[in-house]
Amino acid sequence: MSEVKRLYRSKNEKMIAGVAGGLAEYLDLDPTIIRLLFVVLLFVGGGGGVIYILMMLIVPELPETADVVEIDEKKK
Repeated sequence: MSEVKRLYRSKNEKMIAGVAGGLAEYLDLDPTIIRLLFVVLLFVGGGGGVIYILMMLIVPELPETADVVEIDEKKK
């Protein structure tokens, strides 16, 4: 049975709250691309800041046990 992919705030790719890093891990993208997208949205209409803050409040941080599972899976 395949594992369900979940969105979490990152602990490894964290600059402010880990939102961009977590989103990048979820979408398999470079975190820099996601950060730039938030900045562009911030300057274009202000939506980037609002979206980031909402995601910071809604998206949970990666649990401690998930770190161990991910590391073990990468070693295989």
